[in-house]
Amino acid sequence: MIVATWPVPAASPDMGNVTADGPGAVALGRYDREVYVFDAQTGRLTHRIPVGREPHGLCVWPQPGRLLLGDTREYA
Repeated sequence: MIVATWPVPAASPDMGNVTADGPGAVALGRYDREVYVFDAQTGRLTHRIPVGREPHGLCVWPQPGRLLLGDTREYA
């Protein structure tokens, strides 16, 4: 069931995850050379971070050995 949708400004959103501290969500603009940070409660875009070519492979390990949030195509 979809409860909300968040528009991502990139033409090429690729991968996403929660922020390590929890209150945000991140999406990669793989072919747009940007990383997008959203407020996880409102879905509002809070930051557009310019990065190098093709950001890919976002991974967060808030508690090593206990929780893995990696490649969203392979892990949950």
